[in-house]
Amino acid sequence: MTLLDWLVLIGSTAFMVGWGLWRTRGESKTTEEYLRGGHDLRWPTIGLSVMATQASAITFLSVPGQAYEDGMRFVQFYFGMPIAMVIVSAVFVPIFYRLNVLTAYEYLESRFDLKTRLLGALLFLIQRGLASGITIYAPSIILSAIFGWPLEPTIIIMGGLVILYTVTGGSKAVSQTQKQQMVVMLGGMVVAAFVIVWRLPEHVSFGRAVDVAGALGRMNVVSFDLDFNDRYNFWSGITGGLFLSLSYFGTDQSQVGRYLTGRSITESRLGLLFNGVLKIPMQFLILFVGILVFAFYQFTAPPLFFNDTLRARVQATAQAGELATVESRWTQAQADKRAAADQYLAARDSGDGSAEQSARERLQATARTAEGIRKEAKAVVSRALPGVETKDSDYIFISFVRDWMPSGLVGLLITVILAAAMSSIASELNALGATTTVDFYKRLLRPDATDRHMLIASKLLTIFWGLVAVAFASFASLLDNLIQAVNILGSIFYGTVLGLFLVAFFLKHVRGHAVFLAAVLSQGTVIALYATTKIGYLWYNVIGCSLVVVLSLMLQLFMPRTEPAGPTARA
Repeated sequence: MTLLDWLVLIGSTAFMVGWGLWRTRGESKTTEEYLRGGHDLRWPTIGLSVMATQASAITFLSVPGQAYEDGMRFVQFYFGMPIAMVIVSAVFVPIFYRLNVLTAYEYLESRFDLKTRLLGALLFLIQRGLASGITIYAPSIILSAIFGWPLEPTIIIMGGLVILYTVTGGSKAVSQTQKQQMVVMLGGMVVAAFVIVWRLPEHVSFGRAVDVAGALGRMNVVSFDLDFNDRYNFWSGITGGLFLSLSYFGTDQSQVGRYLTGRSITESRLGLLFNGVLKIPMQFLILFVGILVFAFYQFTAPPLFFNDTLRARVQATAQAGELATVESRWTQAQADKRAAADQYLAARDSGDGSAEQSARERLQATARTAEGIRKEAKAVVSRALPGVETKDSDYIFISFVRDWMPSGLVGLLITVILAAAMSSIASELNALGATTTVDFYKRLLRPDATDRHMLIASKLLTIFWGLVAVAFASFASLLDNLIQAVNILGSIFYGTVLGLFLVAFFLKHVRGHAVFLAAVLSQGTVIALYATTKIGYLWYNVIGCSLVVVLSLMLQLFMPRTEPAGPTARA
């Protein structure tokens, strides 16, 4: 990175953090203001904050790599979200406002009992606590590998900045900072798309680049094939994605805490609907940036390994000569692929359908050859470095940024990644601290504590979760694909939590003992299915939620009718 890149990175990051702290100076004087922001935010801030909470650094690192290797079909993951936003706005938001809750799980006690509330809160703490570690670890390990930054200081600096403005300013500072971060993130990706197109060879226009990507199967936006083992198709997105979005936005405190900062129900609803309208186009843009990187590398030779620290490590082993042989074949394969891509474009221009089909098949054959060589190279790495992770899709976009972005824009794109990391982590820490304070510490240990005491406890518990996230990030191992890892983790737990809330909303005769036991059985079933089957992870949301509803109804038949209902049910 150049001096200009460092100036852009440090200046942009300092501005975003400083702006959030300045805008909220002296405003978090009570526990409610600290945890919920004082009920005075407008819908644009809420909408951008909700988007920024979901769009972690993993989104901007992994999603372009996902598109590079697997095409556009990941966008189907979000097809159920707009429907979910309507349902959350119509059902969840009015109830949370009416009960004036600080966390979503308070409602479960008012409807059922204490143990059900604690179960819902505990499931949230488990999955979100683990996810926060992945969220801070992901950008740190990749930035460390690509730019040679020391891993531990990168994790500590990122975590320290987030803890600083989360603890200092509370929920409102998080929302205000996220608004600036979201603008930087979206602007940075738009700039990246224009630069990639600019970097294409002169004879390759934007449309021709998309043609090449389509010929190689990367423009696979929608699939209507019903395959339960396929993670991404229309049906898994519109059903599993719907249930996941309902769970995330309706029951996850990191999101509930964002829209409960609105000055009214209407502002909160507009913020959620704003997110529902813009989320799919945003994800499409990020995926499409990955497609453009893929198209670029059809005309410019890509690295054999995008995580080039692996190459350096292999060169110090006995397999160095074997790797050099594979690299020479890789160079020739890339030359063949570029010639085939040029031939395909010429055939398309000629209007000869037969020649175009023949050229497409040749292009696809050269791509398969190159992919086969990549697999051979990964096998060499595995022999040289047993147990090392060879999957490098999370490194694709940041590697392109380092090698091909102009000075200054490298700093901007790194800022995008760090901003995404900080925005998501801040919401998670705020939510983890709030849930631990309200649902466990105050409810079980200090129900008579003063507001001043609870405010201090909230800040200390937020710091605690920040340190937990930093510690987990320091010892975590790189997963197969980070964006999928976070979504899998959420899918395992979210369905059960959503089931608790749906039973609470719509099955008024079901009591606490039945729903609690149903949730425990459902969660155990989902974990067992994940461990023993290959079902696409989005379906776990449907399975977990459906099991809670069905088992609650069945178990209630055998429960004593004298069991007391919560205040809400009695009302």
